Amino acid sequence: MEKTFSQTDLNYISKRGNSLDKIMQQLYYFKNGIPKINLHQSATIGNGILCPDATEKSQWVTYFDQHKSRYTIQKFVPASGAATRMFQFLNEFLNRFNPETDTINSYVNKYNDTNLSVFIVGIRNFPFYTELKEKTKKLFPDYPNYSVDKKVHAIIFTLLDKKGLDFASKPKGILPFHLKEDLVETPIDEHVWEAAFFVKENQKTKIHFTVSVEFQNDFERILSKYPNIEATFSYQDQSSDTIAVDANNTPFRLEDGSLFFRPGGHGALIENLNQLTSDIIFIKNIDNVSQIGINELIENKKVLGGILLHTQFHVFEYLKLLHDGNCPDDKIEEIKSFVESTLSFPLTEDFARFQKEYQKEYLIKILNRPIRVCGMVRNEGEPGGGPFWVKDDKGRLSLQIVESSQVNLSDKTQKNILHNATHFNPVDIVCGVKDFQGNKFDLNKFVDPEAAFITEKTKLGKPIKAFELPGLWNGAMAKWSTIFVEVPLSTFNPVKTVNDLLKPAHQANHE
Repeated sequence: MEKTFSQTDLNYISKRGNSLDKIMQQLYYFKNGIPKINLHQSATIGNGILCPDATEKSQWVTYFDQHKSRYTIQKFVPASGAATRMFQFLNEFLNRFNPETDTINSYVNKYNDTNLSVFIVGIRNFPFYTELKEKTKKLFPDYPNYSVDKKVHAIIFTLLDKKGLDFASKPKGILPFHLKEDLVETPIDEHVWEAAFFVKENQKTKIHFTVSVEFQNDFERILSKYPNIEATFSYQDQSSDTIAVDANNTPFRLEDGSLFFRPGGHGALIENLNQLTSDIIFIKNIDNVSQIGINELIENKKVLGGILLHTQFHVFEYLKLLHDGNCPDDKIEEIKSFVESTLSFPLTEDFARFQKEYQKEYLIKILNRPIRVCGMVRNEGEPGGGPFWVKDDKGRLSLQIVESSQVNLSDKTQKNILHNATHFNPVDIVCGVKDFQGNKFDLNKFVDPEAAFITEKTKLGKPIKAFELPGLWNGAMAKWSTIFVEVPLSTFNPVKTVNDLLKPAHQANHE
């Protein structure tokens, strides 16, 4: 450590609030690599993924509605990231295109940029078109006299430049996503609409957003329209940032000689989630919203919620029996069956040979964990993590959400398992985060630190390696009890690029 960091470095690390032990662990992983996850097989319908029929869905919906009043419920929406990638192809256009000499056709042909063509053809259908056109005319007084090529450049410049709308620098949550009659709605508005499924009479509906400090006022301004919403906010603390290294795995330093830290990815938000005190927490990304099918969205939220509440009820009943010493020996087999079938946690063959007291202790350890019920949609080529059976170093199987970066793609068997997955994770999750005695779990104790990964970036024109913390719904929840449930693809409508706003889910009014 003394050779790696000077006293100035140590003072800087302390001032930032970073853990020196975690930094040393990150440096170890940079030098020695992070063990890849061991896929056993993909989770499928009937083998790790539930697929309730219409009757069962109705039962889960009813169960949720009948029991939700007993719990404090909250929605957790990661919303701090900027919309940079959403406009990446338009930024590339501005960097490459010369409005005095180039034409749109020649640009599209040269760079095979079909995204730009789609954007231009659909421009009048974007919810921000009217505002964008008015702003463009103010920035470019001669705009009406421009050629078509120059007009396109001017309007894209206005969309992205700080003098204009500056959309790429803002978080997705505050951007115009939908047009309802003459009203522009943001993802924040849509998340409020969707939260209707857990509204309680005479109580405010709780939604928590992770935000960047500089944009919290914008979130609050939009949410001020909804007096029935109790909105809270948190930030990704810099103490969760991770150290970066150069090609030689030596800590990378900025021009002033100071250490360079980067945000640790959405896995850092496990600490934000850990600060919430509600009984039940629904998680959904800020950009996964829709203007159509809101009734179907709400139904599936209730299905996931009903499964969680019912599962948690039985977990708590079993834990009370085991903990109080009132669990008859013949009840052990019932609990064992529940653990293996409902919680998808196969017990070892040796379990039957354990002494009864040890069996009970082991079952308590398995049952007394946070619970998550995760929606899964049919795989249609979308990027993102998928549901898999994973084998740990002791040979135990568990259900996990796995990203491709966690898999050894040079291993043909592992690669085939990954590519043959039937479902992927749309980040539609409901969590039970308290134990059977009503105490909040410390979620940090259920993280798998070896589920992190290393990525290659650049800084100051030089290649660097960055350390990504275990993802929020990947390694950060690796030691939770997990249930996967198929949900309709129609519930997954993310806006990854601005052109996604032209899809039907973002072009119609509410039901």
